[in-house]
Amino acid sequence: QVQLLESGGGSVQAGGSLRLSCTASGSLRFYAMGWFRQAPGKEREFAAAITWSGITTIYADSVKGRFTISRDNAKNTVFLQMNSLKPEDTALYYCASAPRATWLRDGKNYDSWGQGTQVTVSS
Repeated sequence: QVQLLESGGGSVQAGGSLRLSCTASGSLRFYAMGWFRQAPGKEREFAAAITWSGITTIYADSVKGRFTISRDNAKNTVFLQMNSLKPEDTALYYCASAPRATWLRDGKNYDSWGQGTQVTVSS
């Protein structure tokens, strides 16, 4: 398992953009990576995931077309570019690593999680 550290959260007005980063303490070789989020009073939900190669990405319907996940394997870093932000995107955003690229929408398949970075979108 690796340790993950998210950054890049903040407060932004609706329609704005933020870029989240997730940096690992070690190699992310062969790990798929995901971003999840949890709003106050709600369960954690899947946002986006990317395979080790970066060839395959998947998104929740709620963020498709607005968010883009990417990775830089040489820097052991994963990104989440968030555009056209909405107040309903307000949440604590977590990155996570998965040893196998299966059922990436399910948080149970991830073995390491970061502490999260807060994103607040005001109307």
